[in-house]
Amino acid sequence: MTAILQTGGKQYRVSEGDTLYVEKLPDEAGSEASFKTVLALIDGDSVETGSPYVNNALVTAQVVKSARAKKVIVYKMKPKKNYRRKQGHRQPYTQLKITGVERIVMKGGKKKSSAKESEG
Repeated sequence: MTAILQTGGKQYRVSEGDTLYVEKLPDEAGSEASFKTVLALIDGDSVETGSPYVNNALVTAQVVKSARAKKVIVYKMKPKKNYRRKQGHRQPYTQLKITGVERIVMKGGKKKSSAKESEG
């Protein structure tokens, strides 16, 4: 099963076992993060889309680490004016390992998770 989820203003296509780099999350390394902002679920030939999100869909992930990306140099210069500015930036990110893409089945007012399926 594959899902398209939204986090940090971006959309990602994920399935179980994928490694993903997203905008920094407040979760610590080793903890579990869950995303209910699932835009679409893809299971073989069937595609379920939400408006805007799919009801009863959940993507769970394990937080591997939070770190900062490589430095990007921002250099500004105006020729013949002796204007030069150099600035560096390192974007923080969180590395996730997707542990499950599932549809939550509601039975008798109680939530039950459907079996986790993976795309091989």
